[in-house]
Amino acid sequence: FQIPKMPGQDTAARAYSQGQKLWDALKLTAYVFSTGLLMFTALVNSASWFMQNITLGNFWQTAWLEFYNYMEGDEWTIFVFGAAVVPALAFWGFNGILLVADITGKPTFITRYRIQLGKNDPVDTKKLWKAIYTVLGNQFFVSFPMLVPMFYIMKSWGNTFSEELPTFQWFLVELSVFTVIEEILFYYTHRLVHHPVLYKYIHKKHHEWTAPIGVVSIYAHPIEHIVSNTLPVMTGPMIMGSHIVSISAWFSLALVTTSISHCGYHLPFLPSPEFHDFHHLKFNQCYGVLGVLDFLHGTDRVFRQTKAFERHKVLLGFTPLSESIPEPPKKAE
Repeated sequence: FQIPKMPGQDTAARAYSQGQKLWDALKLTAYVFSTGLLMFTALVNSASWFMQNITLGNFWQTAWLEFYNYMEGDEWTIFVFGAAVVPALAFWGFNGILLVADITGKPTFITRYRIQLGKNDPVDTKKLWKAIYTVLGNQFFVSFPMLVPMFYIMKSWGNTFSEELPTFQWFLVELSVFTVIEEILFYYTHRLVHHPVLYKYIHKKHHEWTAPIGVVSIYAHPIEHIVSNTLPVMTGPMIMGSHIVSISAWFSLALVTTSISHCGYHLPFLPSPEFHDFHHLKFNQCYGVLGVLDFLHGTDRVFRQTKAFERHKVLLGFTPLSESIPEPPKKAE
């Protein structure tokens, strides 16, 4: 015997469920931003003290002036060095170490932290060279030409090539703004290229790697590299009118961070790559970087029900999380 439902009961239940979901999302957002604000305040105070007392005050300012004078104030050369050369060195320096592990399987200090066990062990060298050629093409023929209009936009601000560096506190403010802007733009452009009309012709190339490695972080169709990889990172500095030193640090950090999220290894003391690695494994989950927009849009529901979600944290020890939080045994067919 079932009690008949009153008219509008289903509608009320759905409205309550949606309201509860919105409330949960708002609580998560408030928690993330309040925690971030507290951490940011603590970081500003401690980092400012460190920069002033440990690094001998004007060290960075003096080093910048020496470099500026060495370049004879040539703004284009300075811009290319800061926005292209330094980030490229950071990208290839970090990925060079990872590539040794991917190709040789050594050192085991790195390979024992592999996320998708048995994958890329070792990596397919033919597939790897294809990825490297594409990445170099994107860097030389997409990213570099995009620096030309960016240079003139930054030049119009009048602050980018100032002989006086921004304060460290201001750089931290800029870094926060850059991160939020990148998260918003990346999430929505990433979901856009997952649309069936675009995925087949554009984004499918990036997803050839269901078990990614660091260098494939910018292995993508040129259109995707412009819209989803480069513009989200460039937009923040252009809006803020940032100094070239800030731009150089942000570009380098962005490239190393995306390499970590693709590297395939959950290494100690580094940000967790489980979130984006799961995206490559399942395709329709975990589109963003920070995860807040994924929670708001419900695009991390499946991820939250997995062991990968339990492992999605900074590893503070040396026991691989694949050992301490292993996947459940597969059911016998």
